[in-house]
Amino acid sequence: MKDFILSEAQTEKAVLVGLITPEQNEQKAKEYLDELAFLADTAGATPVKKFFQRLDYPHPVTFVGSGKLREIKEYVIEHEIGLAIFDDELSAKQIRNIENELQVKILDRTNLILDIFARRAQTAHAKTQVELAQYKYMLPRLTRLWTHLERQRGGIGMRGPGETQIETDRRIILDKISRLKQDLAAIDKQKSLQRKNRGKMVRVALVGYTNAGKSTLMNLLSKSDVFAEDKLFATLDTTVRKVIVENLPFLLSDTVGFIRKLPTELIESFKSTLDEVREADLLLHVADISHFGFEEQIEVVNKTLAEIDKSEKPAIMVFNKIDAFTFTPKEDDDLTPQMRENIGLDELKRTWMSRMGDNCIFISAKNRTNVEMLKTLLYERVKEIHITRFPYNDFLFQQYDEE
Repeated sequence: MKDFILSEAQTEKAVLVGLITPEQNEQKAKEYLDELAFLADTAGATPVKKFFQRLDYPHPVTFVGSGKLREIKEYVIEHEIGLAIFDDELSAKQIRNIENELQVKILDRTNLILDIFARRAQTAHAKTQVELAQYKYMLPRLTRLWTHLERQRGGIGMRGPGETQIETDRRIILDKISRLKQDLAAIDKQKSLQRKNRGKMVRVALVGYTNAGKSTLMNLLSKSDVFAEDKLFATLDTTVRKVIVENLPFLLSDTVGFIRKLPTELIESFKSTLDEVREADLLLHVADISHFGFEEQIEVVNKTLAEIDKSEKPAIMVFNKIDAFTFTPKEDDDLTPQMRENIGLDELKRTWMSRMGDNCIFISAKNRTNVEMLKTLLYERVKEIHITRFPYNDFLFQQYDEE
């Protein structure tokens, strides 16, 4: 799978391309390209220019119009750019046509995310999951990967039209996909046994948009040292730790972060990793409240969770990074409608969040602000679940509370 990894990403300059459509206004398009720039930076590329075009829908042949493609080409040539990244999944035809015009490497959002996952994967489990997703992505795009498509094999058993190289390559990839699925099935069986061996201990899963601060919070709650940094998808492999709060033990798992347009290939491949979410008794949904689009990020996570697990689980909404929250108060004579950037944190808490009651909390994992309050809330929620599972231990909790 080396063809799909940016081996020279450390030195690659990239341009980013996005669309402004009736479904995606200019503000959203800019926000999405900012996220694409973060993805590119995480992969090791250096974004140097963003291109936008207003279209009703992506051009079926070149994604953007011919005029915009020429504009991008001029910039690419003048500034010696080697990579163009598009903020949507491209078809084989679009990739081939854009590549022929720009004469640089073309990546779409899905390919970029797959590349980051390939770089982040550490264990055999994660590497197998990513490789399977990459082959699934590659399969319908074989036409751009080979220059020898017209070649045909001859010889005994290959008389007549023979078998084209692309058919051979497709068969090879299908065989690899089959083998990888078998490997994953064996690993998944082992993981399933590990989960069963944990017994009936209450399970809590950290979920949220990528880079919301889940791993930092995991380290605080479990006193462990899970890898955490200001990059997207810092965590790929699910980490499970036994946590004890006020003598009450439970299992806490840190899962892979979600993102807008998370490739279906990855969701399918990472099903076993996401089993931690399915089997959790309680979810801690961590959101970066300092992010301009945090409400949409919450919606993305909720939709992805609905795809993973149809059952509704109890959840605590953890609004993280209050230390980074900023806003610009409106002038008294400003008659424009109130916008997110003009609302302070206290005022924001009185909006839809107020209806969540005790099911939400505002913290800064970085500065440990309100983390003790979160532990107390977590203790109460886990205790409720534990008592229903082990009712004979109820008197023990009464003793703990009295002490």
